[in-house]
Amino acid sequence: MSTQEYRHIVRVAGRDIDGQENLLQGLTRIKGVGLRMSKAVIRQLGLDPMARMGYLDDNTIERIESLLSDPTAAGFPHWYVNRPRDRLTGKMVHLTGNDLEFIHKSDIERLKRLRAWRGIRHALGLKVRGQHTRTTGRRGATVGVSRKKT
Repeated sequence: MSTQEYRHIVRVAGRDIDGQENLLQGLTRIKGVGLRMSKAVIRQLGLDPMARMGYLDDNTIERIESLLSDPTAAGFPHWYVNRPRDRLTGKMVHLTGNDLEFIHKSDIERLKRLRAWRGIRHALGLKVRGQHTRTTGRRGATVGVSRKKT
């Protein structure tokens, strides 16, 4: 492989990835793609997981991006996506990058607007998923016991 084919920074799904990373770990740098999804994409496309990201050609990068944008069309099961039954479209969608962050924030804002229990907890900065709060989750200036001045 010549140095002309090697790229130090590879852009995949809106994310700059170091060319020295191997393919398995490099794909996990994309927000919304974990180790399991990375392994599945590599296996589906028949790529070498230990190959360096810098040696990927544009065609392979496009194949990776298209598979990440719609994994169910490539034969992945419906439970493999990170947003099943999307509220807006009703489809099985796998979100990555800034789309994932935006939808997550909009979901939290929707809960706040509805004044749902989880939305109220989010608005107050408290634990949302039923954890105990008597001794954990303490943040801010009021930590410890305040004593009277003598």
